Amino acid sequence: MAAAAECDVVMAATEPELLDDEETKREAESFKEQGNAYYAKKDYNEAYNYYTKAIDMCPKNASYYGNRAATLMMLGRFREALGDAQQSVRLDDSFVRGHLREGKCHLSLGNAMAACRSFQRALELDHKNTQAQQEFKNANAVMEYEKIAETDFEKRDFRKVVFCMDRALEFAPACHRFKILKAECLAMLGRYPEAQSVASDILRMDSTNADALYVRGLCLYYEDCIEKAVQFFVQALRMAPDHEKACIACRNAKALKAKKEDGNKAFKEGNYKLAYELYTEALGIDPNNIKTNAKLYCNRGTVNSKLRKLDDAIEDCTNAVKLDDTYIKAYLRRAQCYMDTEQYEEAVRDYEKVYQTEKTKEHKQLLKNAQLELKKSKRKDYYKILGVDKNASEDEIKKAYRKRALMHHPDRHSGASAEVQKEEEKKFKEVGEAFTILSDPKKKTRYDSGQDLDEEGMNMADFDANNIFKAFFGGPGGFSFEASGPGNFFFQFG
Repeated sequence: MAAAAECDVVMAATEPELLDDEETKREAESFKEQGNAYYAKKDYNEAYNYYTKAIDMCPKNASYYGNRAATLMMLGRFREALGDAQQSVRLDDSFVRGHLREGKCHLSLGNAMAACRSFQRALELDHKNTQAQQEFKNANAVMEYEKIAETDFEKRDFRKVVFCMDRALEFAPACHRFKILKAECLAMLGRYPEAQSVASDILRMDSTNADALYVRGLCLYYEDCIEKAVQFFVQALRMAPDHEKACIACRNAKALKAKKEDGNKAFKEGNYKLAYELYTEALGIDPNNIKTNAKLYCNRGTVNSKLRKLDDAIEDCTNAVKLDDTYIKAYLRRAQCYMDTEQYEEAVRDYEKVYQTEKTKEHKQLLKNAQLELKKSKRKDYYKILGVDKNASEDEIKKAYRKRALMHHPDRHSGASAEVQKEEEKKFKEVGEAFTILSDPKKKTRYDSGQDLDEEGMNMADFDANNIFKAFFGGPGGFSFEASGPGNFFFQFG
């Protein structure tokens, strides 16, 4: 009787337990079904809530974790999804979908090698599974893109790296490492807004990401916002004191800022030699900083122009616009140097570039002046023909004409070859032309202002140099050339 009572007691205690367990499973299944319904409607947040309720009711059910992992993946929460997928295969190693989801999470986060292991396990369980086969290929493709990108980064082929990372991110959209590498390369290519956008997206999700802080600083550094860049580099180093790239960039930024400021100070003080040396030292700090180096080249070009080393100044400004073809100041500086060295065609080209970019009255006038000088340069240079300065006085012009006219007079070269006679006759005529223009104040003014002399009926083609010569020396018999020996002549006034 005692035994029967104990058995009853046992039965009485166990039966409700079994009923409760079955009830729990039914309730959990109900939550799962509701989760499935919300998942089908793409309401992933509600689906997540119901799958979580199912897990709370039955924490040992692999499929519940698998379903919640799928939902988290749709929400882009791959790291949390990975935890659920791993739990699902821990509970049931034969759960193929669990292994697929684990692999997919690894791949999305950029861990292609771990993804391969998960997909291999899925194929071991179901060797005909086409999804596992395709995902395995995708994971291997990502590893190949990583390998190529690493090699190309060393070669500084940043465009190729960006291409590889774009392809890899198609399979690994949540991989911060790939995004950071792409952003860094975009910065190196001068595509700063794109690089900033990628880094900012990461920082919105993780404000302490040292790599993203470094890239933000790098963009500012390459845009010549050095002070702000240093702040980001310092912040990155606070998050990761051993961040080598941030450390180097921070050091370079501080050195560049100091050298440039010292160079500017020396220039303002008129110490052009020291300024030249400081700008040159600054240019050696970081060849990758295109925008700052363009300014340094232009600054050094300004120093060279002050030192009257105009060819060096032109070369520095050319280097500046090679680095930054939108740098107006460098074009203006080079154009002025071209003007100073009478390279008017080049000056006009630079001023045209400037005026097309910034249509100001000042730039229009500079272009007009250069065009005028170019036009004047294509005419005969009467000052050069007479061998006088553009500011020569009336007496200096007369003396120069007397000397040149006698030097090139045809009678003086009557014994020379026909070729020499022809050349000297040409020069004699040019000297007469030059004197006719420069000795007449009105004509000289028109000539100096670049106006066409033919507009006043001064047709130089019909010009007679002998008449000018006779008028200057007092008419016929005013003087004569006589030979004093072979090849030697002197003149006499009558």
